[in-house]
Amino acid sequence: MYRRYHTPYHWREIDRLQQQMNRLYETAAPSRLRQAAGFPAMNIWSNNDGLKVTAEVPGVHPEDIDINVVGDTLTLTGERRPDDLKEGVQYHRQERGNGKFSRSIQLPYKVNIKKVEATFANGVLSVDLPRADEDKPRKIVVKNA
Repeated sequence: MYRRYHTPYHWREIDRLQQQMNRLYETAAPSRLRQAAGFPAMNIWSNNDGLKVTAEVPGVHPEDIDINVVGDTLTLTGERRPDDLKEGVQYHRQERGNGKFSRSIQLPYKVNIKKVEATFANGVLSVDLPRADEDKPRKIVVKNA
């Protein structure tokens, strides 16, 4: 026997309203604004000796980036400056954002702040964060009683 299930009218109206709200959000908040919380995009690697963090910061000058480590938190702040437009020139399309940014991440362990090093190449910031000696795992030798 074939049964047909009907969606009640009020549920169809709720679905329609949800679709309209999604469309409104898409037009009111371009994707570059929705993704601003995740800028800069980062990768983090770790081992027993330390961490390596890379961050994509295209269009940002190295002198416009600040790196701070407090306890087990790394904070990157900076600014991507707007393009210098000549007089009479206006944007036809603008997708690249500009302005100040800040991103903090919690590190899995404390680092030796005195040995932190940062390099910048091709729009990618690399930060080496050596693990603090007092936080490194230690092998405990078991003695014969």
